[in-house]
Amino acid sequence: MRYYITNDLDIFDFDLQLKIAESSISPFYYDIENKIKLYSLDTFSFLPSIPDNCVDLIFADPPYFLSSGGITCSNGKRVSVDKGEWDKSRDIESIHNFNKKWLMESKRILKENGTIWVCGTFHNIFSVGFALQELDYKILNNIVWEKKEPPPNLTRRYFTHASEHLIWAGKTKHSKHTFNYKILKTISKGEAIKSVWRDIWKMPSVDHSEKAFGRHPTQKPEGVIKRAILASSNPGDLVFDPFCGSGTTGVVCKKQNRKFVGIDNNIEYLNIAKKRLVSTNNRNN
Repeated sequence: MRYYITNDLDIFDFDLQLKIAESSISPFYYDIENKIKLYSLDTFSFLPSIPDNCVDLIFADPPYFLSSGGITCSNGKRVSVDKGEWDKSRDIESIHNFNKKWLMESKRILKENGTIWVCGTFHNIFSVGFALQELDYKILNNIVWEKKEPPPNLTRRYFTHASEHLIWAGKTKHSKHTFNYKILKTISKGEAIKSVWRDIWKMPSVDHSEKAFGRHPTQKPEGVIKRAILASSNPGDLVFDPFCGSGTTGVVCKKQNRKFVGIDNNIEYLNIAKKRLVSTNNRNN
């Protein structure tokens, strides 16, 4: 294993899988032993620095663009759904252009047999699915994450929003994607084994322990990401998250012996991610 230092600014080489082309890009956080890196950058500033065909798996939870002054229920209280400027509602065309832009770069950096997972609600998932098809990805599955305890719909004008979607796609129609069918049996935890590999996942929302260092407004539970990563990657693979938020993908990767690079442009969430990663034990420890 080799690591490079140039002008006191870190360039890294994870088994020659990923090099940052510009030596001026320095990591926000670097766990050398477990090969985990966080960068404080905008997605579109960072992606062009990554070489072609070097990432095994991408797990992305992009903005949903749902912050438009609505309300929801949290802990029995009426609260705003607005998440921040990064999630402000946009017109359909600009949302689709955003999704197509980052998905185009993601395809470039994926290895030939690499795959991508993208989370979403109805606010953005249809655009994501269409963009994936426009860019000639191969959609492998549309997973429905059914939340066990969804917040009630306070307006009583709609059905309760009790699910989110995860689209899983291969880089091309000819990609030989990884699917660890047998490993899924080991994570059933009392579920009927056959339900583990169905495309409807009945799983709880984020546990309080996963928010010990702070919370992200669209944080995903470790269980959902763990199932995706174990199913579609192998130990030692490089996982990339272009919107890493509070670092859940990185935490799962550290526990499951995957290399990880995550980026986000919000320093508050990166600080939470750093604390979570520092406190997380590798499963071999």
